[in-house]
Amino acid sequence: MTAAKVDYKRELSKLYTAHREPVLVDVPELAFLMIDGHGDPNTSAEYAAAIQALYSVAYTAKFMVKALGETDYGVMPLEGLWWTPDMATFSADDKSDWLWTMMIMQPDVVTADLVEAARTKAAVRKPLDAIARVRLDRYAEGPAAQVMYVGPYSDEGPTIQRLHQLIAAQGYERSGKHHEIYLNDPRRTAPEKWRTIIRQPVRGTG
Repeated sequence: MTAAKVDYKRELSKLYTAHREPVLVDVPELAFLMIDGHGDPNTSAEYAAAIQALYSVAYTAKFMVKALGETDYGVMPLEGLWWTPDMATFSADDKSDWLWTMMIMQPDVVTADLVEAARTKAAVRKPLDAIARVRLDRYAEGPAAQVMYVGPYSDEGPTIQRLHQLIAAQGYERSGKHHEIYLNDPRRTAPEKWRTIIRQPVRGTG
């Protein structure tokens, strides 16, 4: 039996496409493969191992689902939640205290049992300790503002500021964790062409 092909980026296009001007969106609860960590992603060996582990499990799960003849889907983009215990101190200038959850969205056909089997299989092919820390969980973001940023991550500041200005102008305040969705593989794309959706959850001020 041939697995039906599904393009989840297209089905969830309001969440995985964005424009240069910030807009408000409502993000439903979705399932993700997730892995947590701490420290500057530019220098942390833990971060590099976490990304390898996350992709290893994600691709193993994808091919296991395809082998079952249920669904053939493309692995979704890498996403990151970034925060500090006190978000008032969250700054791109000092990433050493950053906490992070890196994640990849999963269709409902990817179950907890399948992920457990995928972790076991992935660990045989690529023996990384971090694979044991990859988990399947659900994340409900709710109301948020998002914007497309194009360029190196180090120059995101002005775009983030515009996003925050929209939030204030619409009568909301920021809540939750800074969220980024990486639409390019930075290893294969020039930094000036990196496309990142920057998302910030919001709540009413009333």
